[in-house]
Amino acid sequence: MNAKRPPADTTSGALLHDALDRWSTRQPHALFAADAGRKLRYAEAQAATRRLAAAFQRAGLRPEARVAVLAKNRVEVVLLYYAAARAGLTVVPLNTRLAPEEWAYILDDARPSAIFVDGPFMQAIDRLRTTLADPAERYVALEPDDARIAGWESFEQWLAPEHDPDVVVPPDPDRDVLQLYTSATTGRPKGAVLTHRAVCANITQVGQAIGVSPGERSLVVAPLFHAAVVPSTLTPLAYGGSIYLQADFRPTEVVRALNEEQIGFTVLVPAMLQACLAELGTLATRHFEALRLIYYGSSPIARPTLRAAIDAFGCGFMQSYGMTEASQAVTFLTPQDHLRGLADRPELLLSAGRPASQTEIAILDPLDRQLPPGEPGEVVIRGPQLMRCYWHQPEATAATLRDGWLHTGDVGSLDTDGYLTIRDRLKDMIVSGGENVYPRAIEEVLMHHSAVAEAAVIGVPDPRWGETVKAVIVPREDASFSPDEVIAFCRERLGGFEVPRSVDVVDRLPRNAAGKVLKRVLREAYWAGQERGVAGA
Repeated sequence: MNAKRPPADTTSGALLHDALDRWSTRQPHALFAADAGRKLRYAEAQAATRRLAAAFQRAGLRPEARVAVLAKNRVEVVLLYYAAARAGLTVVPLNTRLAPEEWAYILDDARPSAIFVDGPFMQAIDRLRTTLADPAERYVALEPDDARIAGWESFEQWLAPEHDPDVVVPPDPDRDVLQLYTSATTGRPKGAVLTHRAVCANITQVGQAIGVSPGERSLVVAPLFHAAVVPSTLTPLAYGGSIYLQADFRPTEVVRALNEEQIGFTVLVPAMLQACLAELGTLATRHFEALRLIYYGSSPIARPTLRAAIDAFGCGFMQSYGMTEASQAVTFLTPQDHLRGLADRPELLLSAGRPASQTEIAILDPLDRQLPPGEPGEVVIRGPQLMRCYWHQPEATAATLRDGWLHTGDVGSLDTDGYLTIRDRLKDMIVSGGENVYPRAIEEVLMHHSAVAEAAVIGVPDPRWGETVKAVIVPREDASFSPDEVIAFCRERLGGFEVPRSVDVVDRLPRNAAGKVLKRVLREAYWAGQERGVAGA
């Protein structure tokens, strides 16, 4: 197994684009990023981000303005992250898996001045333009042919060489750089606002943990709209690495790239890893000598799957517990921890690891009193990677950020060695295939069905996805419906990963004395004999 290497530098810089400037000087001809249609060296990437920053300025976008991006993984999205940072702007990535109505809510909340859109989503966004409360001023198509739609501009025009001077924005590490949306228990998305300081701190924390070296190749299949962009993309580039982007997760293509492209590092969720293991038989020969580390989150890996993955890929595995509000990473379960878990410490494989550098974790009771090792309570976090606020939600911010600590809403415990184990979700969140799914939003949709009197949504175990969504429904009197009808009803109103995979019909839902639905009781029948390990992302 390849050993972990120390990172080339100990800090990523005070501003997100500092690393690009540094490495474009040190290794101008080294590969920066590549996808199926574009390949850029470091010097070319720096020049492109300077041109884009100047284009932002010409378009009238001033520091603190928001720029939305709705696209699959592609080089242009990475350039937008760095160009916006250089211009003092804040990038608002949109989850490509959401429904148009959900995009509309986020756009109305963020009020971006410009939006950059990939081909598959052009028509939906074009239809939304007339319905938004405050439409963006500039709509930019990432695919040249799509710019023919009235009112749209071409990304290539924005990249065109100009003689504008470099954009000069006073450096401010506390300026916002990313606004990543995460759902609340009400189902309404909240924009977690991350500053340069927070994101760069997390890049440094991840870099110290994973040990990326200049020139190492990283495969990016985790979506760039997700907080996973920090370990998958921004961290390798901060340390002089090269990234290879795949637009969609296709197990056959991932396995082929790992086998043929000398990939050293990648970020996957356990469901992706299982799918890749199933594809290994398609390879005539296996050449994973360069593969050093697979970084995963969203849930622990089952012991048999981990053993099979280590045997197949011959590399180290690192788990991270994290969340959008903390830029991504909070803890790390190291490759050495995984091997100990397979040997004589099986409980480590249910752990999320120990805190990242400069990160403190405490376990609190309902009165915010610290609990001793082994006692479960709410997980709270303190560190430089925490968000500044929830955008336009002061009450939610005040409830989550208290006295410098981020209250996660997760129930967990710490052992005497500092390992964190997540026991459950206070918010009943479901983690399915690496996506956070919020039951309340699905329940609200179900309650609009004419045959539904009551509804509760829970996560049930699934060998591939970790958890899948199940709807438990109490029908209205004399109403009739089929599970397929309910699933189709949801599919029209929700993102694909939010749609229930199964529907149960019951006479009543279990409730406590206060009338609250006891989802723990609903889950018991499905989780009997299984451990529900959770490590959010």
